[in-house]
Amino acid sequence: MSPRRASVIDKETTLYRPLVPWPPLFRNRKTVFMSEHLQSAPRPASSPHVDRGRKSILLLQGLMGPLFRRLGQELIRAGHDVHKINFNGGDRLFWRLPGGIDYRGSLEEWPAWLEGVIRQHGVTDVTLFGDCRDHHMPAIRLCRDMGVLVHVFEEGYIRPDWVTLELGGVNGHSSLPRDPVWYRETAAALPPVPPHAQVPSSFRRRAIEGLLYNAADVFTRWHYPHWTNHRPWHPLIEGMGWARKLRRRKDDQRRSDMLLERLRDRDATYFIFPLQLDSDAQIRLHSPFAGIADALKLVIGSFAAHAPAHTRLVVKEHPLDNGVRDWSQETTDIAAQAGVADRVDYLPAGDIVPVTRRALGMVTINSTSGTLALAEGVPVVALGHAVYDIADVTFQNGLDAFWTSPARPDPETFAALRRVLVDRCLIPGGFFSNEALDKVVRHAVARLEGRALLPE
Repeated sequence: MSPRRASVIDKETTLYRPLVPWPPLFRNRKTVFMSEHLQSAPRPASSPHVDRGRKSILLLQGLMGPLFRRLGQELIRAGHDVHKINFNGGDRLFWRLPGGIDYRGSLEEWPAWLEGVIRQHGVTDVTLFGDCRDHHMPAIRLCRDMGVLVHVFEEGYIRPDWVTLELGGVNGHSSLPRDPVWYRETAAALPPVPPHAQVPSSFRRRAIEGLLYNAADVFTRWHYPHWTNHRPWHPLIEGMGWARKLRRRKDDQRRSDMLLERLRDRDATYFIFPLQLDSDAQIRLHSPFAGIADALKLVIGSFAAHAPAHTRLVVKEHPLDNGVRDWSQETTDIAAQAGVADRVDYLPAGDIVPVTRRALGMVTINSTSGTLALAEGVPVVALGHAVYDIADVTFQNGLDAFWTSPARPDPETFAALRRVLVDRCLIPGGFFSNEALDKVVRHAVARLEGRALLPE
């Protein structure tokens, strides 16, 4: 008998239906091994259990990969009730813990269904990754009305080796002010930032997790008939993009090494423009651009019209770009149309830190790369809504003027901004290695329990 759709909580419908077996693809030995290998990393060491108040935590959609599974494990070990909503087969593949609830209804049915889940389980806290996904936006509004706390994960405002975990909303939805005086005064009352160590990150791991997630999504669409991805591509298209990017990784690295060598040999003076993800809500909802192509046209056009003739522009590919669109070719075409093809370079891979350190300035939409440049004392102009786009930190006189008169950030104000961000909404770690996840999970549990950051 085919499963029935559910719009309200009903023990005979989706909420309480035992999870159906995976299709044959996900029962074969190789796939099971790969998925379990990615999720069976050693769990973070727990401190002795202390009763800090039992919470009922509901996890919505996370990052592609084992982040929410690892977080769920540690929250359960700390004595909290944990449930997880799975919206598609990729979510379910990486959860594989008790407390998983398949949502198979429509987006219209979602708020009423979610309200029932929250009431049924006495949910006190909701945790999710990204506050602009289709199912997350109404969930946040509902939680606000019901007095349920919402904790939002996102890439870290400060790079590298930090992750954002902010109450209520992130980026353009953050409640943090844009007043430099407030940051200086608030930071003055805080102790120094705790010692902070780097964590490893694996592109290969990220790509494999993306491929597994998308494959699980595609082959279980029959079980999630109303699921629509917040990303603009079909999962098969995105999966092929990741596979293509993995294949050309060595060639991209060679191209990058050659470009960096040329820049060093010629002692070139250049600006850097790090690209962001075309599907990111940072672009779609928190910037004036419909996509990265529009941003490329504006930035390269402004560079051609206003930058000194001896300067170059280095366009840096986002390390997590899925390879579906050829941004190298698009950059070349736009530069040729603007008459500056000989002054615009494309950097497909490599560490952005040394490139940024030597730059005259960084142009960004609202990327966390902006804070990396600011930490190096490099001038930054932000074209979208960014938490760090405040007076005395970023350039405030527009893109056209930036090319000829970039102003360095005030070190005191940026240090104050950084200190407040760490105190309010950052935790150490990353997403793409076991060590990085260990840190994120350990500190996330502390934050969810209302505790301060733990010693490294």
